[in-house]
Amino acid sequence: MASMIRAQWALILMLTAPAAVAQDYPTKPIRMIAPFTAGSGSDILARLIGPKLRDAWGQQVVVDNRGGAGGTIGAAIVATSTPDGHTLMLTSSGFAGSASIYPKLPYDSIKDFAPVTQVISNPLVVVVAPALGAKSLKELIAMARQKQGQLIYGSTGIGSGTHYGAELLRLSAKFDAVHVPYKGVTEALTDTIAGRVNFYLPPVLAVVPLVRDGRVVALAITGKERAPLLPDVPTPAEAGLPNFEYEGWYGMLAPGKVPRPVIEKISREMARILEQGEIRERIIGIGGTPKWTSPEAFGRMIRTEIETRAKVFRASGAKVE
Repeated sequence: MASMIRAQWALILMLTAPAAVAQDYPTKPIRMIAPFTAGSGSDILARLIGPKLRDAWGQQVVVDNRGGAGGTIGAAIVATSTPDGHTLMLTSSGFAGSASIYPKLPYDSIKDFAPVTQVISNPLVVVVAPALGAKSLKELIAMARQKQGQLIYGSTGIGSGTHYGAELLRLSAKFDAVHVPYKGVTEALTDTIAGRVNFYLPPVLAVVPLVRDGRVVALAITGKERAPLLPDVPTPAEAGLPNFEYEGWYGMLAPGKVPRPVIEKISREMARILEQGEIRERIIGIGGTPKWTSPEAFGRMIRTEIETRAKVFRASGAKVE
């Protein structure tokens, strides 16, 4: 009888312990990894959301920029962090791209991460330096076809969303170009402005001020609809390339073995934050669309995108040297 009672208590403790952990969470400051450089979409969103999590839970949220290698450096830090929910990552769709193109990563993109939620969806923008002379997407494509393999395009790293978007553009428009990966969006944009890079596909939220100031020329939005912040920039279909379309995203991940109740608590809080009028307006104001998804739905999306991007990278011939 005594052994049966002990077994029953052990089962009760096993079932209630995760809930108790979630109730107490967080117990110390949260480290929010942004796996790209300062000024990137990940960085902007982490610094927008961090204060809201701090206000909700009374713990500081420290944004830690760990850019490089298409976001894989920051991702590796998260994958090996203590799985207690106090290390999170605000990453881009490049997370799926890295998993689809790097033959060996220091982590398993599925097993070593726990999806929390998608945060926003956002299109990219095809931009060129004014000195290039291309005034439309048709002109850029004509130039690239005429100078096959000579134009240079930048990205925020091999496998990143900006790399994937450019490869989709190349395949759709049937031209070759030289890929130059950068550590982050700021570095890629700097060389685009200077003319060292001929074209680049950054997120809307990273490039609007530069377009308005005339430092880069925006040729097309990669989504189905025009971006409210760049209403004069056509979609690919409007610009004469109807078979090209791409919508990027940013989302939140945690280490893979974080207790499920903790993941659900973070996800619920993110849903509440993304519904706040102030947050919605600020996200829309930087070119994104707030989008909460359940951890399960976000996980399914990541797995699907890894497969889709692998097919595109194989078709385009893109690979890690």
